Amino acid sequence: MPGKKVWVLTMLLGMLTVTASAAGQAVLRCGWFDNPTPNNAWLIDRDGEWTISEQGGHQAEGDWPSLNGQQWVATNGSHGHGCACMRVIAIPGSHDIARILSTQAKPLQQCRKDPALRGKEPL
Repeated sequence: MPGKKVWVLTMLLGMLTVTASAAGQAVLRCGWFDNPTPNNAWLIDRDGEWTISEQGGHQAEGDWPSLNGQQWVATNGSHGHGCACMRVIAIPGSHDIARILSTQAKPLQQCRKDPALRGKEPL
């Protein structure tokens, strides 16, 4: 019954498409990566503040950016902030990041010079 197999395959592909749409699209976001305390992290970009991790709560899948040396401003021991671009998938209708697909550290000056990020550098 080749017709039934094609129908089942078509239904499965349709379900995958709906699932991918519901999960959101991958988007490149660049801005301040803020990790002020253990297990708390946000990305602050031109569209607002995106939750990556909250201690005891939401946790995005994927690796955080590796920022060190001149790319990092320590504000609380080893915690602090830096500038990064992240390819992420957000939970639709929220500012919660579901998955981090990739990250790239950027010089602090890139965020400091971006007019859309003026006044948004974490303390």
